[in-house]
Order: sequence, then structure tokens, then C-alpha cells
Amino acid sequence: MVVHSKWQQLPTEAINPSSLGIDKLSPSAIIDLMADEDRKVIAAVAKEKERIALGVDIISQAIRRGGRLFFIGAGTSGRLGALEAAEIPPTFGTAPSLVRAVMAGGHRALVQAREGVEDDYEEGARALARLRPTSKDVVVGVSASGMTPFVRGGLNRARRAGAKIVFVTCYPRTELQAFVDLTIAPAVGPEVIAGSTRLKAGTATKMVLNMLTTAAMVRVGKTYGNLMVDVQTTSEKLKDRARRILVIVGGVDYEAAGKLLKQARWNVKVAIVMQKTGLNYRQALARLKRADDVVREAIGEDVEPRLRRLLESSGAAGTPSRP
Repeated sequence: MVVHSKWQQLPTEAINPSSLGIDKLSPSAIIDLMADEDRKVIAAVAKEKERIALGVDIISQAIRRGGRLFFIGAGTSGRLGALEAAEIPPTFGTAPSLVRAVMAGGHRALVQAREGVEDDYEEGARALARLRPTSKDVVVGVSASGMTPFVRGGLNRARRAGAKIVFVTCYPRTELQAFVDLTIAPAVGPEVIAGSTRLKAGTATKMVLNMLTTAAMVRVGKTYGNLMVDVQTTSEKLKDRARRILVIVGGVDYEAAGKLLKQARWNVKVAIVMQKTGLNYRQALARLKRADDVVREAIGEDVEPRLRRLLESSGAAGTPSRP
């Protein structure tokens, strides 16, 4: 039987021989099957390590030069990009404008599937154009199949603006390789439900996007060791985290940490510099600025030895409660 389909040969549409009888399995057996398939995701992502690292360099260099990071996608791919854009500001204290997401179908499509919108090439171009991309920016196109017209339209608009383009897909042979600056393509193989890219492809995509954003933010000084020192203290839980970070780094007690953070206007980095140097708020802020907002450079101290000692003294792998 001859089938004329441009999607037929895509690995994301292939039939998985391991799950042919999935509808006859018990719940436990289905879980075992899916867990076995998910193990392949980690290996596939690991094979893309060098490309992911290059993507981190592209993004971190752009941010240092005042550029922005945009994600564009449809369906699961679009939602994963939107998740990254939503979670970067509270985690790393960035402005909402630094990392943005473009989703086929708009905000409504984040919570309710809108099939067909992914096929609109022109709308992809228009949607990205609304963000006014420039040559300083990086645009990450996300498409499991590597064929989504909406994403292609957006990337074409990004290319015209001179932006750097990173393409995340699960189709290593995508023809877009010749069009973008970098392709990251974990080959996860066919899904347990043929064509359901919210499964292994979605998991691989989430891992890659996490690596790109997290590593880039670490590279531009958004952490001190592995501590979230640029956290936005917008809730009691996050204020508590800020206090605990200062307890760990500065060796002060919990109450003193709270008082110092209030003096630092709940800026954890400034509070650390104030505690370590004796400077006041404005002086500490200026010192951080001269150090490109990197705590290690501002105070001339590496936190790793202290963290290791604290972990050893606590006898646990988690965050110790006392310095």
C-alpha cells in the first residue's frame, strides 16, 4: 500500500515495536514499559551534550551583551518553552522581558489544545515579529517533528532580524539544520503511543531546555555555588529560602539573616556582600555591579569548600539547618 505522507518517515510518527500490545498490559506492566522507554531519553540527551553546551555559550554570551532569549513552539513543544519563560524570573531574578515565549494559538493554547494553529507559517512570523527581535537576541525554535510551519515562520523572521537561532527537535535529519545556527536533536526513537510526542520527545525537550536555561543563568552569575542567590522573594517560602542561604553563606543566625535581608531590600546577593564586607546597601550594590553581578568576584570567596564542610558535618546530602 502506497501512502503519500510527508510525516510517515519521521521517527516521532514511527510505530514502537516494544509497545505493540500495550492495550493488553496491566497498569504495572504499562508503567514498566514506559520507564524502560524513558531510560532511552537520558542516553539520547547525553549524546547531544556538546551541542547543548554550545547552545549554553550562545545564550549566555547574548545575555551578557544585553540580548534576550525567545522560545517559539506549538503544542507540547510550545508549552515547554512557555514553562521555561515563566519560571526563569522567579528562580534567577530576571526581568520578565529577558526570556519570552511564543506559543502557536496564544495564551489560550497553553491550557486548551488548538489543533491547526501550528500549520500557520505566516502567523509564526507575525507572532515573533511582535517581540521585535534584534541581532542581539537568541531564538530557540522547539519542534519535536522538525517540521512545524508556525515555528519555521518564526525562525525565518528571527533570521531576517539577525538573531542567533537554536533549534531543538527530536528529528536529527531535519532539513532546518542548514538554516539555523545550532541544532540539538536527541534521537529518542518512537513513542509508546505512536506520534504522542508529549511522551519521550516531550521529556527530552524539557531536559534540553532546562539545561540550556539553567547553565546559561549559572554562567552569567545567577547562582553562588549551587545556591539560588538571585531568587525573587515574593512569598514566605522564598523569603525563608533567602534567610537560609544567608545563614549558610554568612554563618549568621536565622533572625540576623532576616534583619540583614531587610536592610538589603531582600536582595540576597547584596545581603551577602554587606555581611562579608561590612559595606552598606548602596556600597554593596555598587561593588556587585563592578563585579558583573557575580557574588564570588564581589567578595573574593569561593563558597564550595564551606558547603562541603556543612554537608559533611550534617551527615546528609541535603541542605543543613545550621552553619
